[in-house]
Amino acid sequence: MGANNGKQYGSEGKGSSSISSDVSSSTDHTPTQAQKNVATSEDSDLSMRTLSTPSPALICPPNLPGFQNGRGSSTSSSSITGETVAMVHSPPPTRLTHPLIRLASRPQKEQASIERLPDHCMVHVFSFLPTNQLCRCARVCRRWYNLAWDPRLWRTIRLTGDTINVDRALKVLTRRLCQDTPNVCLMLETVTVSGCRRLTDRGLYTIAQCCPELRRLEVSGCYNISNEAVFDVVSLCPNLEHLDVSGCSKVTCISLTREASIKLSPLHGKQISIRYLDMTDCFVLEDEGLHTIAAHCTQLTHLYLRRCVRLTDEGLRYLMIYCPSIKELSVSDCRFVSDFGLREIAKLEARLRYLSIAHCGRVTDVGIRYVAKYCGKLRYLNARGCEGITDHGVEYLAKNCTKLKSLDIGKCPLVSDTGLECLALNCFNLKRLSLKSCESITGQGLQIVAANCFDLQLLNVQDCEVSVEALRFVKRHCKRCVIEHTNPAFF
Repeated sequence: MGANNGKQYGSEGKGSSSISSDVSSSTDHTPTQAQKNVATSEDSDLSMRTLSTPSPALICPPNLPGFQNGRGSSTSSSSITGETVAMVHSPPPTRLTHPLIRLASRPQKEQASIERLPDHCMVHVFSFLPTNQLCRCARVCRRWYNLAWDPRLWRTIRLTGDTINVDRALKVLTRRLCQDTPNVCLMLETVTVSGCRRLTDRGLYTIAQCCPELRRLEVSGCYNISNEAVFDVVSLCPNLEHLDVSGCSKVTCISLTREASIKLSPLHGKQISIRYLDMTDCFVLEDEGLHTIAAHCTQLTHLYLRRCVRLTDEGLRYLMIYCPSIKELSVSDCRFVSDFGLREIAKLEARLRYLSIAHCGRVTDVGIRYVAKYCGKLRYLNARGCEGITDHGVEYLAKNCTKLKSLDIGKCPLVSDTGLECLALNCFNLKRLSLKSCESITGQGLQIVAANCFDLQLLNVQDCEVSVEALRFVKRHCKRCVIEHTNPAFF
């Protein structure tokens, strides 16, 4: 009976666990029933029970006191074939030697089985499992099937891997989650399928049709999706706030579909509620596309445009017109962004807290002065590789952005100890400082920084000509500081 029940339960969850090709069925373990048979073996001459293969964690250690005196025990002739164990119980002998029989006759109070956990504890355990593992648990038995499909566990779907047929997996999952509310997954709020290269527009269309309460979507590295699929999602999921399409090289714009635009009233303004947008490595994004994004996503607070190499200062101008609430902005490796672009970014004023302009080779002290003058609450600045920045730019930045906590001016050969001194005397809260490959930096500048910035936690001086004594000085004054260096004499 136990084997049959296990087979039945396994087939019951088969449809929900087809996400991964390596999902395998498992049979239902019923040790409590076996114990009942052993307990009644004294009243019967012969009894037979078929069990699924026990878990190694349930095999009892030898020489249990309860079996040495022969109480509650029975002899057995057992044979193992495939995944089942057939045990024939006969009158009790003086001693038992087979471990599987000791398992069957072990007192229930000594068993440490996960089945003894209450439902709410099991649901909490299941909440830490990824989606594919959760579907495997649904195939164990009827109880696990019901618990694994608890709606509280399905606020998030996470799928990873190149081998998964993501389109089919999303279709199966949404169909199962729509059983209680036909055609709608009201509980599902987050879908993460990053790195799933087999994801296509069909998969995103499934999400758009079935998940109106979706708030977070991450499809980074899924280069087969296009603008149309993204348009469907943002049009049919009005609560979407977090969208990550980094590495999706075919995505050139974020906008509503034409049908959605027609249905929206003029009062709505045809806007999208996205606040977080990551379009890193969307190489074909141009100024016109950024203009459309800014016009529709006016509530943006976090925008990452790393390596969008076709963007220029004109695109940043559109962005500042429509999105005045941006707090974090990255235009790293956007080689056409210059001081004029930084002048537009400076219009964000005190709202801007994070700015990355790494490897924007056209940026100089002029652009840094614009940002420093108007964005006084800036906390993070990455200007690595901006070779036009000098000590004057660093000095102006230090005097106006005194709350700066992280600064990266690596590969800025014109920054010297003079700039470091101004930084140390004004930015006492500095926690992270990168000076990698700054050829003009010496140990004297580092000592000034260490003597004033006691909270420094990370210092990068790789490829800098600094002495061992200077590094030791930093370590003495900033005890929590991790120093990244290339000096083999310092350890």
